[in-house]
Amino acid sequence: MTVTENRYQAPAAAPELTHREILEILIGLLAALFTAMLSSTIVSNALPTIIADLEGSQTQYTWVLTASLLATTVSTPIWGKLSDLMSKKLLVQLAIILFVIGSALAGMAHNVPFLIGARVLQGLAMGGLMALAQAIIGAAIPPRDRGRYSGYMGAVMAVATVSGPLIGGVIVDTSWLGWRWCFYVCVPLAVISLVMLQKYLHLPLLKRRVKMDYLGAILISAAASLPLIWVTFAGQDFDWVSWQSAVFVGGTLLFGLLAVLVETKAAEPLVPLKVVRQRTTALAIVASLAVGVAMFGSALFLGQYFQIARGYSPTEAGLLTIPMMLGSFIGSVGSGQLITRFGKWKRYLIAGGILLVIGLAILGTIDHTSPYWYVGLGMLSMGIGMGMMMQNLVLAVQNTVDVTEIGASSATVSFFRSLGGAVGVSVLGAVLAARVKDLLIQGLLAGPGGPEAVRKLQEGGGGTSLLDVGHLPPQLAELVRHSYGDATGRIFLIAAACGLVSLLAVLFIKEVPLRRTVAKLEPTLEDVLDD
Repeated sequence: MTVTENRYQAPAAAPELTHREILEILIGLLAALFTAMLSSTIVSNALPTIIADLEGSQTQYTWVLTASLLATTVSTPIWGKLSDLMSKKLLVQLAIILFVIGSALAGMAHNVPFLIGARVLQGLAMGGLMALAQAIIGAAIPPRDRGRYSGYMGAVMAVATVSGPLIGGVIVDTSWLGWRWCFYVCVPLAVISLVMLQKYLHLPLLKRRVKMDYLGAILISAAASLPLIWVTFAGQDFDWVSWQSAVFVGGTLLFGLLAVLVETKAAEPLVPLKVVRQRTTALAIVASLAVGVAMFGSALFLGQYFQIARGYSPTEAGLLTIPMMLGSFIGSVGSGQLITRFGKWKRYLIAGGILLVIGLAILGTIDHTSPYWYVGLGMLSMGIGMGMMMQNLVLAVQNTVDVTEIGASSATVSFFRSLGGAVGVSVLGAVLAARVKDLLIQGLLAGPGGPEAVRKLQEGGGGTSLLDVGHLPPQLAELVRHSYGDATGRIFLIAAACGLVSLLAVLFIKEVPLRRTVAKLEPTLEDVLDD
């Protein structure tokens, strides 16, 4: 009974924050969030240079990206649950400190395994920052006013996701900096955000006995990790249809089932199933999975498309993705402002889903000869769609739960979005690699000395030499460019199919009017009149 009483006493005792107070909190919070999201994408354009300098392999190339996404995915629900049980301010400060340490270690890496370990540390911190940022906003701002501020958060996440490759490209192309500054550049902003949050972040602390669901955390982490490891190695180290694949799939199902059983009986479940069973949350989770595949999976390969298939420098490749960055900003901020003004949110999710599918479908038809205006149109539509959906899915879920569950519910949506992104990067990367290899073999067989050239390709196919197009023989370089350009469309078609699933999910979400209180209380006369 004590927990139930505290659930409503704390929010009632806390005065509503002013617009200025909210902005002071948001500045530090969004600075930390921008830094975390930036670190996940800034290496994309720099990665060919990093792997070449550290003499890594193609598998290690993938794992530098996948490791941080995996760590983010498995840690997000843990951070979210802790935020419902402990001080959100203390937790977000710990996450920032952990991120600074991971970034500094990544910049000092002298081999790929060490770099991957540092990226895992970064990923753990990123999971905390993403979960806690949403939990803090949910605990400080009523849903009716949250659209505007969630729009700011969505814009920061979108801009960081898309501008990361541009910043990374500029750093790599600047001779007196070098790729290590792709990690060092994140440190100062993180420190500034730490100081800002220490000064301005003041939230009521719900005093509850902490009962961490350790077994649930282990099982959920295992269920999320196994499929990512499987899609990373399947097709290279073993066949997709093999006993190894059966072990990975069977293990995923087993750990997933055990996780559900444990979460059903846990006193403080890591992922509250009563929230997940709600129609809005369940459909938002499905939509978030698809959005994650589209956002992380497909956007990450645009830089590779522009560099390898079209021959642009890392800086130019980053500049060419500006339409997607602009679209994400417009979609996120614009929809947030409109939601706050009119109180309706489902229409923007549907519009975002339609634009996301259209953009991905356009990009699904590109090849190595596609005009830039056509590629830019697809990026713009995809960006607007992502911006309109990303934070508004979290808003829809937060509106259905009490403030004492805001962390776990927000983290659940973020968890599945990150899971979709991690799986998207792995699966789309595997599809792209397989398609590029097929096209290269077809091209080599059509030329002189075909069988011998194919044999050499297969013997050296695990290296990174094909990514360094500038140092390949002219004829092979041209074939590699054509192969990458023609293969890229296929991964966007897969992402478009995921986007269609996301659209179908939001179509069936029931629109619940946004409440005007932080805590979930009985509806007031004003809320009834608004309905």
